[in-house]
Amino acid sequence: MSYTLRCTGYERSNLQILRALGCTLYTVDGREIIDMESGVWAVGLGHNHPRINRVIREQLDRISHIGYRVSTPIQEEASEALLQSADMIDGRCVFLSSGSEAVEFAAQAARRVTKRPLLLTLADSFLGSYGSVGQRHPNEWHVFDWGVCVDCPQERLCNETCPHLREIPLDRIGALLFEAGSAQIRFPPVKLVSGLCNVVRAQGGWIIANEVTTGMGRTGRMYGFEHFDVRPDVVALGKGIGNGYPVSAVLMHIDASERLLSTGFRYAQSHQNDPMACTVALEVLRVLYEERLVERCAAIGAKFLRGLAALAAKHEAIIEARGRGLLLAISLVEDSSSFSRSSVVARLLEHGFLTGYKIAPSFVRFLPPLTIPEDVTTRLLETLDRIVP
Repeated sequence: MSYTLRCTGYERSNLQILRALGCTLYTVDGREIIDMESGVWAVGLGHNHPRINRVIREQLDRISHIGYRVSTPIQEEASEALLQSADMIDGRCVFLSSGSEAVEFAAQAARRVTKRPLLLTLADSFLGSYGSVGQRHPNEWHVFDWGVCVDCPQERLCNETCPHLREIPLDRIGALLFEAGSAQIRFPPVKLVSGLCNVVRAQGGWIIANEVTTGMGRTGRMYGFEHFDVRPDVVALGKGIGNGYPVSAVLMHIDASERLLSTGFRYAQSHQNDPMACTVALEVLRVLYEERLVERCAAIGAKFLRGLAALAAKHEAIIEARGRGLLLAISLVEDSSSFSRSSVVARLLEHGFLTGYKIAPSFVRFLPPLTIPEDVTTRLLETLDRIVP
């Protein structure tokens, strides 16, 4: 019997982890496992990063929590640094507790300001685990299936003359909430995202970038939206800004924040702008810049992707390799009498690699810490080469 309620819906291994360091997990029975999921994308700097641990210990000796009736200097320092990193100088920032909360906050803010009933998002987006973004009821969301856009021959930016975009009720859309890379490791066309942003903004709507999984260097740039010709009004952050510590943030352009405050908008929760959360987020940002991890992610990710693509060309079981930065995946063929997709993940684990896996559509994800040694990615490619038919 387990006293822990396990309700994620994801398949679990039997690994019992005792400690971790960098990219390596150490089990209770003495095994060493490479974490190719970064603790579900969260530990971008690697487990137990010494600088993050140091500032946590130091802040614990000062104050870790204060509530929302008073403030500390670290709030302003961390807010300013994050806003500058997203080119939102003079904007405003609020620190929250999870990526889902940050995206829900952004959605609530857009509805409050624009007073329109619908928000627009792309079909394979994962926006959050609860609230409006988690449920995505049809009376609150218009979900655009961009699969029809992948092979579009037009080179110009998408616009309202497109028959598919004409199906979007733009006069009822308060914001476009988009992800620069989906949980399926797919990336919408630049001309589509940029075009949708232009169309929505021309109608008075907001542009919200969900950077919970693509932010903080994961795609080889500080933020995923930098791969598109987009300047968002709002940016939602999570996962990577805490390196395992539960913190998220919402960044708002100055105009958006002024319009929101003018409505009398109120949002208060007990861990809002906590000094510990702000301290961790600020140090994560500093490490990314000072250790040039974003540039490193772009370089090592490009080489890793080339290696995966070479395996796809060589092995019939691999349909394709795709990725951006260290946000990578391979798609696998259907199960047969001689091949099992789940066995690939199981055998990788046997060889010491913990990876992400989706049964349908079938793919294996690789999202290691940005600090992963290059020889480790080489060893994983060699292992795949041996175990995949």
